[in-house]
Amino acid sequence: MAQPRKKHRPMSEINVVPYIDVMLVLLIIFMVTAPLLMQGVKVDLPEAATDPVDNQDPEPLIVSINAGGELFLNLGAGQGQVLSLATVKQRVSVVMRRSPDKPVLVWGDQAVPYGQVVSLMAALQEAGAPGVGLVTEDPQ
Repeated sequence: MAQPRKKHRPMSEINVVPYIDVMLVLLIIFMVTAPLLMQGVKVDLPEAATDPVDNQDPEPLIVSINAGGELFLNLGAGQGQVLSLATVKQRVSVVMRRSPDKPVLVWGDQAVPYGQVVSLMAALQEAGAPGVGLVTEDPQ
């Protein structure tokens, strides 16, 4: 007895419903994650208990601003020297050209006006820092 011949489906009968389902799931994932990628500078809130940021560089570039609004930079021998915003920007720019992936952190006193911290962060980004992190204390 001869076996019946298998019917071959023509290409026009391919079931595309599973592909549409996958496409819709991917669309939803992109719609949810897109707004998260559009955020600006990542900020750790001072009163929030957060996990420490993974530190790839053992020596990040730290810019400190005290309660009086004076700026300090942890570079070289003059770490205790008060610097102007233009000087900080110029020195950070030099460091960023040599090592563009170096993390930049801001140690800001809580008494410093918000506008001064924002001005400092904007100057650091203009100097080439891809992202600026704010250092906080863990609430106890």
